[in-house]
Amino acid sequence: MTDATFTGGDVEAFKQAFRRHAAGVAVITARDTDGRPVGFTATSLASLAAVPPLATFSTARSASTWHALENTDHVAIHMLGSDNRVLAEKLSGHADDRFVGEHWHEGPHGVPILNGVTAWMLGRIVERFHVAASAIVVAQIEEGALGPDSAPLLYHERAYHAPRPLA
Repeated sequence: MTDATFTGGDVEAFKQAFRRHAAGVAVITARDTDGRPVGFTATSLASLAAVPPLATFSTARSASTWHALENTDHVAIHMLGSDNRVLAEKLSGHADDRFVGEHWHEGPHGVPILNGVTAWMLGRIVERFHVAASAIVVAQIEEGALGPDSAPLLYHERAYHAPRPLA
């Protein structure tokens, strides 16, 4: 069997390659300049360093949340477990509906904190890098909490999944 090759200019093949890469699901929340809560699901979350504790994520600068991320000092990073699928669907839905309900509370610096997640961390934004039409955001973690232990929520091939042990 021969692998199907593609060039860097083949956008559809590039997207398909990343759809085949399972990633953990996180939610990033903040407040916009008017004080409204904003948030989005992210599969780009990564630990950058343990000392000092730094995390990074990326977003499109055309996203509805970018204006808030560009103008705030603090964000909350939430790790979702397999029990949080409905929460992931809500935070990836229409922006006006993401904070309707009792699934969150106000946390430090007024940042929205989601209830029932496996972990959350409050971060102070220390860097924003513009790359093409996107941005990479680096946050230094100031505090957080561990929630219920759960299998991680994964996103793969445009669907949510939970991992299974290999036999």
